[in-house]
Amino acid sequence: MTEDAGPYPRTSRRARAVRPLDAARLEEMALGYVARFATTAKGLERYCRRKLRERGWAEEEPQPDIAALVERFVRNGYVNDSEYARIRQGGLLRRGYGARRIHAALDHAGVAEDQRGDLDEGEARRAALRLARKRRFGPFGPDETPPADRALREKQVAAMIRAGHPLDSARELVDAPDRQSALEWAGIFDEEF
Repeated sequence: MTEDAGPYPRTSRRARAVRPLDAARLEEMALGYVARFATTAKGLERYCRRKLRERGWAEEEPQPDIAALVERFVRNGYVNDSEYARIRQGGLLRRGYGARRIHAALDHAGVAEDQRGDLDEGEARRAALRLARKRRFGPFGPDETPPADRALREKQVAAMIRAGHPLDSARELVDAPDRQSALEWAGIFDEEF
């Protein structure tokens, strides 16, 4: 062993020979993927195509039918786009994201419009309130009043817009005179929220 090699010999990732995929191995990898990660039909298709690009396909095998594999996983209940959308939407709402940001995330995941749940005004307002509390915007800042500095207020409004909230909601929340007004705007009448 050489001195600069250290106690463990290094192996190159490129040096390892990668076996091309066959139908059984592709299905096994897809099953492992859906067992570990919540995904959509489009996400599973992307995963399978990426693995085919990385590993290649066995020459003696007929070309894989990825669409049929994904369709079988959907039919067996391993992949459910509407359930994925419900869970993902709930998680993003709890983190304080607005409707635009949620729709963008679901679009990226490949969830169709008809498989998404509706977002009502009350949920959107509570999500905006969560974000304001978490980021200490408006009346949730250190002095419990909206910031006097106009530039700081505009930064806070811009951050809420980037999080997917409409401009009027962001302004209403950031410019709220006190915490109680912000809570009432969101439809919450106890401080326990």
